[in-house]
Amino acid sequence: MAYFDIDPLLNTMLDVAPNISDLNLSVGRPPQVEIDGQLHPVQFAGIQRLLPYHTELIAMRLLQGKRDVADKLLRTGSADLSYSLAKRTRFRVNVFSQRGSYSIVLRVIPGTIPTVEDLNLPPQLNQIADERNGIVLVTGPTGSGKSTTLAAILKKMNQEKPIHIITIEDPIEYLHPADKATINQREVGGDTQSFALALRAALRQAPKVILVGEMRDVETISIALEASETGHLVLSTLHTIDAAKSIDRIVGVFPKSEERSIRTRFAQSFKWIVSQRLVPKKAGGRVAVCEILRANSRTKEYVQEGEREGKSLQDAMEAGGLEGMQTFDGELEKLIHDGTVDREVALSYATNRTNLELKLSTQGAGDGAPAIPLAPSEGSFAAHRAGRSRRPARPTASSASEMDDLLER
Repeated sequence: MAYFDIDPLLNTMLDVAPNISDLNLSVGRPPQVEIDGQLHPVQFAGIQRLLPYHTELIAMRLLQGKRDVADKLLRTGSADLSYSLAKRTRFRVNVFSQRGSYSIVLRVIPGTIPTVEDLNLPPQLNQIADERNGIVLVTGPTGSGKSTTLAAILKKMNQEKPIHIITIEDPIEYLHPADKATINQREVGGDTQSFALALRAALRQAPKVILVGEMRDVETISIALEASETGHLVLSTLHTIDAAKSIDRIVGVFPKSEERSIRTRFAQSFKWIVSQRLVPKKAGGRVAVCEILRANSRTKEYVQEGEREGKSLQDAMEAGGLEGMQTFDGELEKLIHDGTVDREVALSYATNRTNLELKLSTQGAGDGAPAIPLAPSEGSFAAHRAGRSRRPARPTASSASEMDDLLER
């Protein structure tokens, strides 16, 4: 077989637009790039649509020298890894098996770490860098930019505090250069076998801050709670859509008999839950909309006792504006008034569509309504998450004999 140099293909795909978030390589389809949540085909010489042997060769090239990751792919049908495109960008890669062939998705990781201001996120998120202990969760669906938000918070810590920070990631995404902080970044699969093992070891490595890529299982969550209770600040993510669902997920992984104690422990440990969604803008692109829950006596009570009639976290966030709290629907309402987001699009992303519709109709709000001042949306979250690197000349494809050499190795 011929050697398939994937770099020319990846460069061609990245050349399509400056705000690409993902590259998608699936059998039966042409190479595709995701821009503002939509897939677009890419023309590449010799490939009208990807065949099974194309994606298999690409997977083999990505996995070259990564025996442990290749074994995991064969064993479980899916594997995560990172890949660097020389002088251009890095990717978080997932290779997975489907219907007897391989598909590959490459998430673009920008070369520079943005700030909260660069991402046009709520400025109060900078206050997370001042926390000394507890748990901070950034939640949202896949592709909503959770890792980028956490990277921006770590960047602020790195610039301001001479402390030890450990990150545990699968795989490592943003590379944090040393500034005032000392940051050790560990990758699951290469530096450690699992989040739980690395998190347990981190308790003996004297960090002030521990970033855990994802709260995946009961052991990881248990150790994270223990770490937060012993004076560490733990940052992590969950694939949940809002603050209330995040708490349900944390509590739900434990046996029912432990619910009361877990609620009590989490109520005392959590500091912030930030949930975010990327919503399409009228003028193109997407804007990050955040729901923010902070720990105070009221929210701690609702977490510990559970939500009930008249005592919901939604109510607490609506009443907590002076403490930096906000709701999805409240922010969507502002974006509708501002003309940034179309009314129907905003309603489709609302937590409670009926309530938001009622509020808008009561106010006579909608497209063209008087604008409520908002921070400028230029330099949006999605643009920074996708990355904007200059395009070097594409390398030429390698010879057929080189592929033979690779496959033999």
